[in-house]
Amino acid sequence: MKERLTDVEIQLMHHENSIQELNETVTRQQLVIEKLLTDFRQMLQHLQIISPSPVGDLLDEEPPPHY
Repeated sequence: MKERLTDVEIQLMHHENSIQELNETVTRQQLVIEKLLTDFRQMLQHLQIISPSPVGDLLDEEPPPHY
């Protein structure tokens, strides 16, 4: 019985270590995702400044002649 309990405790320890490693991995990935989103937003703003959209505002367009 004591050996069985020791085996269960060892398994529990391995599971706890696995959970901790997974948590650290997810935390690192979240930091990378946040950095990528920030970089993407900055690049999008930069592109919008240097190359405005060729499509004008829809409110500035006249309706087609058949209206």
